[in-house]
Amino acid sequence: MPLRADGVSNSHLSPPVGLIVSHLPFGPTAYFTLCNVVMRHDIPDLGTMSEAKPHLITHGFSSRLGKRVSDILRYLFPVPKDDSHRVITFANQDDYISFRHHVYKKIDHRNVELTEVGPRFELKLYMIRLGMLEQEATADVEWRWHPYTNTCKRVFLSAE
Repeated sequence: MPLRADGVSNSHLSPPVGLIVSHLPFGPTAYFTLCNVVMRHDIPDLGTMSEAKPHLITHGFSSRLGKRVSDILRYLFPVPKDDSHRVITFANQDDYISFRHHVYKKIDHRNVELTEVGPRFELKLYMIRLGMLEQEATADVEWRWHPYTNTCKRVFLSAE
């Protein structure tokens, strides 16, 4: 059975504040808080967005948990064709994952022009469950962020 993933955003006409990514059919389900959200229609001078499948860039996911989160996010997107000019970046810094969406155009052999097509936002992981979204009451928690139990600042998604 092929791996599928669906994202659910909990928003009602205002900028979204959370994102739940549940991989079908068996999980896992990742829960994120969203911050610094800039929707696509809020970015000035946007052109049309390509519908090609995007190339993915993941940066800063070096710990075991970071690789797990990188895989959860990576499997949301199909494999792109080589001629696709669309790029999606997930960059982790201090456990905040920056999402950026660009298209590029080759100027010459060495130069590329990037154009942001939006949206852009920051993700903060707060829980991973092993099951599906419907199994919330019975699924085991693989990882949970405990902000008030740690006495020192610790970075979870990168090994630095």
